Amino acid sequence: MNFREATIEDIAQIHVVRNGVNENKLSDPERITYNDYVEFLTIRGKGWVCEMDNRIVGFAVVDVQEDNIWALFILPAFEGKGIGRKLQELMLTWYFSGNKDCVWLGTCPDTRAAAFYRKSGWQETGRNGEKELKFEMTRAAWRKGR
Repeated sequence: MNFREATIEDIAQIHVVRNGVNENKLSDPERITYNDYVEFLTIRGKGWVCEMDNRIVGFAVVDVQEDNIWALFILPAFEGKGIGRKLQELMLTWYFSGNKDCVWLGTCPDTRAAAFYRKSGWQETGRNGEKELKFEMTRAAWRKGR
C-alpha cells in the first residue's frame, strides 16, 4: 500500500472509488464534477489517496473552508485493511496541525462508516439534514486518542 497526497491527475480514479462504494452512495453519480474535485483538492482543502498496484483504492479529502471531512471512501474489496484508518490519520494530523480546533462530517446512520467514526473517537452531535448523522472531532480528542 502506498499513501500519498492526492493530485489533480488522480481525479478520474478518485471518482471511480467514490462511485464504487456500497454505503453513502450518490443518488446521481454525476452530482460531483471534475471541477468539484479540483476545487476541493486545490482551493478548499487537501486530499490523500491509497494506491495498490498503481490503482487508487481509497481516498480522503478535508475542506478547511467549511471545517468538514468532504470525503473518506474505500472500495468495498479493500475495506477492513486499515486503509480508512490511515487516510483518516493523515488527514486529521494535517488538519489539526493548522489553526483548527474542530472538524465535522456527515454519514448515513446504521452504516459501517458510522461505526468506524464512533470507534475512531468521533462524537455524534445530532443530524446533518434528514438522512445523515453529524459527527465532530476536536483537536484535543484527536490528540488524546492517538
